Amino acid sequence: MELPSAPGPERLFDSHRLPGDGFLLLALLLYAPVGFCLLVLRLFLGIHVFLVSCALPDSVLRRFVVRTMCALLGLVARQEDPGLRDHSVRVLISNHVTPFDHNIVNLLTTCSTPLLNSPPSFVCWSRGFMEMDGRGELVESLKRFCASTRLPPTPLLLFPEEEATNGREGLLRFSSWPFSIQDVVQPLTLQVQRPLVSVTVSDASWVSELLWSLFVPFTVYQVRWLRPVHRQLGEENEEFALRVQQLVAKELGQTGTRLTPADKAEHMKRQRHPRLRPQSAQSSFPPSPGPSPDMQLATLAQRVKEVLPHVPLGVIQRDLAKTGCVDLTITNLLEGAVAFMPEDITQGTQSLPTASASKFPSSGLVTPQPTVLTFAKSSWARQESLQERDSQRDKPRRLTELKGTGWHPEPQDGDWGQPSPNSQQAG
Repeated sequence: MELPSAPGPERLFDSHRLPGDGFLLLALLLYAPVGFCLLVLRLFLGIHVFLVSCALPDSVLRRFVVRTMCALLGLVARQEDPGLRDHSVRVLISNHVTPFDHNIVNLLTTCSTPLLNSPPSFVCWSRGFMEMDGRGELVESLKRFCASTRLPPTPLLLFPEEEATNGREGLLRFSSWPFSIQDVVQPLTLQVQRPLVSVTVSDASWVSELLWSLFVPFTVYQVRWLRPVHRQLGEENEEFALRVQQLVAKELGQTGTRLTPADKAEHMKRQRHPRLRPQSAQSSFPPSPGPSPDMQLATLAQRVKEVLPHVPLGVIQRDLAKTGCVDLTITNLLEGAVAFMPEDITQGTQSLPTASASKFPSSGLVTPQPTVLTFAKSSWARQESLQERDSQRDKPRRLTELKGTGWHPEPQDGDWGQPSPNSQQAG
């Protein structure tokens, strides 16, 4: 079965909570004082909702009372076609939008949802999840749970996407393990609407999602029941999952994609670490009046050339024009981010002493010969090495200036010398 052109991860996940429209942002600012008051009041009311849900046994009365109290919290649960609900089906399949989808469906019908990739804990229980141990035994444990003969039977509510989306564009690929539990499942669609802000953000925690749910005026959860779907003869779990995914996507007016939770994690990683020009590049050129940008670029390129003599000067200048940072250009060249044809190192190193000697024809000082270049892996080490080479390059000029003032260098290398006795007596 071929899938139509599917949206990318940037359309399935919202990265910003606040609206981009100026009018909606102004409305949110005006509503903020009211929202904070509602947040405080609903936090106290939410404690009572939790206590009532723990005290009352699972029944129609409990669901009615808790559903009414949740409406005061701004969490409104609605359902369409409740007559299609088949109570003999033990596995319910739904798309995933918010961290509280299972709580909303539990207000409409009795169900249990396991929390994946999390050990049993009080938080797991308090959020309404069924405590299960590990993914390895998960499927077998769920099969035993569905095969139990206790009355009334409690169905499983599973989210094959395993990660929440924004609920507008498409569905993640359905995992096959929920469809290996039983040969018949009942799908349902879930749509969530909320004014002023996004329903969910890709990297937000369930605590922040809860606070935003209590802050906004209301959040409407619309549940629509679909007819049960049976496994066809000889149908594999992957084919069964794909068929149910397409059915749910069609009812939602969305597209079933091949994206997985791993694609969502990669998308979030790219959002946190975009390959943009660093801020330090903007401060490489001082704002004060000075040499022209071409002269500054040539100076920076010469510094990179001293560190990497085998790199052509034109390649260095082109990368510096993009980055504006010596250290970043050196990193790009060392890591292979910039392609180039290496030059002959002997030609590059011989040109430097000739240029230095022409500046001081009568000083009689010997220009330091180029040493073997080693490249540090860290940026701070390369910067320190670069500063040391600048100091060695300026040493002949400093010696000439000190010699004119009566200072004479000692034979030891690296010592600037002491004043001669004659100059002290003359003073």
